[in-house]
Amino acid sequence: MSPRFVNTLVDVYTMNHTDNDSGFVGSIPQLYERYMVPLMFETYAGDLATRVARYAPARVLEIAAGTGVLTRQLACDLPPSVSIVATDLNQPMLDHAAAIGTSRPVEWRQADVMQLPFPDKAFDVVACQFGVMFFPDKAKAYSEVRRVLRPGGWFVFNVWDRIDQNEFADTVDQALQSLFPEDPPRFMARVPHGYHDAAEIARDLARGGFGRVSEYTTVPARSRAESPRIPAIAICQGTPVRSEIEARGLARLAEATDVATAAIARRFGSGPVDGKIQAHVVTSGSLAH
Repeated sequence: MSPRFVNTLVDVYTMNHTDNDSGFVGSIPQLYERYMVPLMFETYAGDLATRVARYAPARVLEIAAGTGVLTRQLACDLPPSVSIVATDLNQPMLDHAAAIGTSRPVEWRQADVMQLPFPDKAFDVVACQFGVMFFPDKAKAYSEVRRVLRPGGWFVFNVWDRIDQNEFADTVDQALQSLFPEDPPRFMARVPHGYHDAAEIARDLARGGFGRVSEYTTVPARSRAESPRIPAIAICQGTPVRSEIEARGLARLAEATDVATAAIARRFGSGPVDGKIQAHVVTSGSLAH
């Protein structure tokens, strides 16, 4: 993979803070898949796939599939007869997901959620794992989701809770604030953990043409790693936090990772670590249209 091959969701979807929030480049995708996925995403992929399966869909669209953690779970949990179309804005991300593979065939397709390349009423369920936070115009994105859902279909997605309810991210965020007191890297608080308010989400869905939110469920879980170094690397080097750190000096990435490691060790111990993570699952039904 070339040093700057990836422009994931954040590149195009995030209109503010574009220089730093577009930082899924270089080795970040590999580190993301190696560290962030098992640390924070696999548990919620299982939860979301189970919820999708309850609706017994015939055709499922996944948006913002990234490296495919939810896609792989959907392929396992849904019957082979169920069609799964997994999309992401960036083709190299889909190539990476396809290279990892799924237990059965999945259609991988490049797509921008702001203008989905599918006909009206084409899917029974649209699913999205931790992607909606990045959309610049959420109501417009939701209107596209509603357009491609059949009447009576379901939109199922999850979002992270506040950063103080996600202990590793919060610890790293505070450590970086101490290291860079005048201009701390705040990507984690600003973007992944910045869209959790139930009323705001309901308003955006309504503006996108959805009816009431059918479900808004808080799902706590545990994030475990063999050492404090793993979540430090995951967050400092496997997310756009890296771009924010390197914008303050390329040589400071190692220092920031060390500071984050030390902060996690102080809070959770120097051996295996176990921290709380928490997300919300949102479900909204498509009315007749």
